[in-house]
Amino acid sequence: MMSEEEWERLLAIRTSGRDDSRSDGEHHPYEPTDYCVLERLANSGLIRKKNMLIDYGSGKGRVSIFLAYQIGCRSIGVEYDERLFQKAMINAESLAARQRVSFVLGDAATYALPDEADCYFFFNPFALHTLKRVLGNIFDSLQRVPRPLRLFFYYPYKDVESFLNQHWRLDAEEPVDCRDLFDGNDEREKILVYSVRTMENTSILSR
Repeated sequence: MMSEEEWERLLAIRTSGRDDSRSDGEHHPYEPTDYCVLERLANSGLIRKKNMLIDYGSGKGRVSIFLAYQIGCRSIGVEYDERLFQKAMINAESLAARQRVSFVLGDAATYALPDEADCYFFFNPFALHTLKRVLGNIFDSLQRVPRPLRLFFYYPYKDVESFLNQHWRLDAEEPVDCRDLFDGNDEREKILVYSVRTMENTSILSR
């Protein structure tokens, strides 16, 4: 397994380091997803080359660039912090991005989703009430263009996990277990995976 430094050199990007200078009750600190976790997600087969991924709270762009490089999928990172966004734009010049990665500076709650987007990645980038607005946008997009959708939540907080597991539009799939990648056997070291029900499916289930 390659180290964080080796991946950074291979991808020719700089995404390491925690940054909490712009964190508040609404937005959580920037902290990149570990490469070993992204490797496991890439190897899970849940995201394919044909998919388009939205990475909410994309920071310096690690998730989008790594998955585009490893899988060949298209990816869009959405980030509200202009300083992090500018760093992501520099990283996007790497050949690893393969012209399949783009970044958007803006509010996740108001970002207009492209109809091709069918995978969504979250590393606890914002508060639960903002997540609810983002999910509403995703559901609206599905209503416009019915298609299979998957949501990925890495290292979720308990209130988020509880909310997701009880949501009537979401069906929990087998999580991507990452506990063995770190010391301590932390139960939160996992990527929760959910498929989204269309309104037609929910209508059938309610009969």
